[in-house]
Amino acid sequence: QVQFVESGGGLVQPGESLRLSCTGSGSIRSTYFMVWYRQAPGKQREKVASVNYVGDVTYYEPFVRGRFTHSRDNAKDTLYLQMNNLIPNGTAIYYCNKASPVNWGQGTQVTVSS
Repeated sequence: QVQFVESGGGLVQPGESLRLSCTGSGSIRSTYFMVWYRQAPGKQREKVASVNYVGDVTYYEPFVRGRFTHSRDNAKDTLYLQMNNLIPNGTAIYYCNKASPVNWGQGTQVTVSS
């Protein structure tokens, strides 16, 4: 059974950075496209960024483009999301999953507040 475990969240001030990680019990290295999602309070879960197996094809939603970098280390079965210049509407629980999501992990809380 797929089990994603996200980590690296926290409370930061606007303009600061965080690096999220996600491990997948072997599922990340076997999945071509991996995606970071987020769910803000009172809102539906939405895609944030995608990366292909090699890591040379990435896609970012407009609201994070230029500030976030999505990468992966298949040998470590780990996904990363480097988030720079965080803004308050980045407050959400962040999840990793496949492009066609399967079991959701617990996510990691990111709170951006002054």
